[in-house]
Amino acid sequence: MSVDRLIAASLCGFAKLLTGVRALWLGSEPLARTRVYFANHRSHGDFVLIWASLPPALRQRTRPVAGADYWLTSPLKRFLINRVFRGVTIDRRPERHGPNPVEQMGAALQAGESLILFPEGTRNLGEGLLPFKSGLYHLACAHPEAELVPVWIENLGRVMPKGSVIPVPLLCTLTFGPPLVPIQGENRADFLGRARDALLALAPPPD
Repeated sequence: MSVDRLIAASLCGFAKLLTGVRALWLGSEPLARTRVYFANHRSHGDFVLIWASLPPALRQRTRPVAGADYWLTSPLKRFLINRVFRGVTIDRRPERHGPNPVEQMGAALQAGESLILFPEGTRNLGEGLLPFKSGLYHLACAHPEAELVPVWIENLGRVMPKGSVIPVPLLCTLTFGPPLVPIQGENRADFLGRARDALLALAPPPD
């Protein structure tokens, strides 16, 4: 086993031990298909937990979409996102001059790989969901062959609250919902609203 894969396996084991994560597949199954797993975003550990919850064969062909402004700021972070997680790093600055993010993500899908994407675009420190960015819509239009699977993450924001250094052990649940059914000619606003509703439908009822 390569060093990269050994580190990946160790991080997955640590994430599962720390959170006691359980994955619920409701209306979808962990199959080897080209997919975009889109989820709510509460912590920098979000994609690690989704990644760790996938069967090893799927994990090896699934890449997180991550912000370059966070993950490329130190040698350790660059090593983890590029070598261990094989992430697609996106420049989120409005004035960016680099590659088109949708084209970057599309290249991974064209190669038969899957993605983990957070359509809110930034961490949500409140309840519910922030408005979705348009990237998910443009990606779905450009790559209708990719299944769009909503994933609701419950409790991880409490495990790794903003500014924390040491995680707080707490049980987490990931709920994978049914793939979003494409609708021919659907406009951006309707699509994003439907995707958002599909994700919220997986959230547990309020206390």
